[in-house]
Amino acid sequence: MEIVPVPLRTNLPMRSLQLNRRRPPSLPLLRRSPCPMVIPTSPSEDRTQAARGLYIGGVLGDRYSPRVILSIGVWLSAIVVFLFGYVTEVTQYYHTYVYFTLWVSGGLFQSVAWPTEICIMGNWFGRGSRGLIMGVWSGCASVGNIIGTLITSAVIYEGYEFAFAVNSTILFLFGFVIFFCLKAHPREIGLAEPWEWESEPNDVIEESTTSRPIGFWRAWKLPGVIPYSFAYACLKMVTYGFFFWLPFYLHKNFGWPEGDADQLSTFFDVGGIVAAVVGGALSDRLSSRTPVVVIMLVIASFCLGIYSMVPGDFIINAIALTIVGFFVAGPANMISSSVSADLGKARELRGSTDALSTVTGIVDGTGSVGAAIGMLLIPAVQRTIGWSAVFYGFILMVIGTTCCLLPLLYREWQEYRRSTLGIDPEEVENEATERQGLLHNQVA
Repeated sequence: MEIVPVPLRTNLPMRSLQLNRRRPPSLPLLRRSPCPMVIPTSPSEDRTQAARGLYIGGVLGDRYSPRVILSIGVWLSAIVVFLFGYVTEVTQYYHTYVYFTLWVSGGLFQSVAWPTEICIMGNWFGRGSRGLIMGVWSGCASVGNIIGTLITSAVIYEGYEFAFAVNSTILFLFGFVIFFCLKAHPREIGLAEPWEWESEPNDVIEESTTSRPIGFWRAWKLPGVIPYSFAYACLKMVTYGFFFWLPFYLHKNFGWPEGDADQLSTFFDVGGIVAAVVGGALSDRLSSRTPVVVIMLVIASFCLGIYSMVPGDFIINAIALTIVGFFVAGPANMISSSVSADLGKARELRGSTDALSTVTGIVDGTGSVGAAIGMLLIPAVQRTIGWSAVFYGFILMVIGTTCCLLPLLYREWQEYRRSTLGIDPEEVENEATERQGLLHNQVA
């Protein structure tokens, strides 16, 4: 079977591929991974299963203890990684359907983590500080990538299967730390919930004790959930396009060594981490995070166009990627963390319904659907038209993200104007409902 290149992020040079002593026969190999592993499915399939897992994990996180759901997801993910990379290599069992099942299961189990984590973080931090804190906290994924790369670099010379074994073992053991040490809610240690709005009275604890999980379809009807879900689907197509394909683009377009291309691509992540902190802190001072997100997206469309024309200079590319990451990955980090937490703590719920995990699962799951579509479209467009068309597609997706949020931005602006004039939004809504009832009676 022909050996095909599949884009995958790694900071290890390609010479580490030569260290493996055994290769599975007659199976496609990953050319950009730290080790040659079989891959019978695509990143698109992985994102599809991740979307399903996010939807399911979000619902489970509101119905059961998010600490327990997160621990189970961590344990199952560790087991799948151990079986995928270590057991199959030690036993010399290379079967396509086994790899396919493990790959799909890994995407399903790992995706459970994000909505439950956002649920726990949202329970501990209120609206006024959530943007800054979650902006800092969302960098945990990048820190984990760095730690995982260091561990892999240390053991890869013994065989790539040991990289899977060590990382999966650490992950499995840390599941016990989560299960026994993590507190999912302030009330577990007798503390009050953080206030979401300045007008909240002191009966928040009483409301939270009678909370019940929200239905999946009802969660879609909460204000802002549908616009942000479809917006994130467009934006995640861009961020995951950069994540999977940027090193391949830098290597093929500029002819740089693959190790250098991988290292350069990390500047995109750096920009996103900084933007999540800055944007989150700025949005904490506003009544809504939508204006900050929209402004960053408008600037992002111009940055993408400029980056597509950047010459093959390492320093210029590093600076340009940091700027692009700031305005593209920054809003994506905000939507998947602080914005999702805000939507799950909407005023309409009044603290009587648990919706944080479900809403986060909906937003991020819909985003994964967009990412899966992007994983299919990007290679087809690149082969047929070229990299310029791929960047034009990224620009269109960012514009689409902005368009999804414009109606919500307009509505929030109207609510802000009413509040400055001393008009209660609930009274306006009740009056509108009464007028509709009178018109319906007149027609009848």
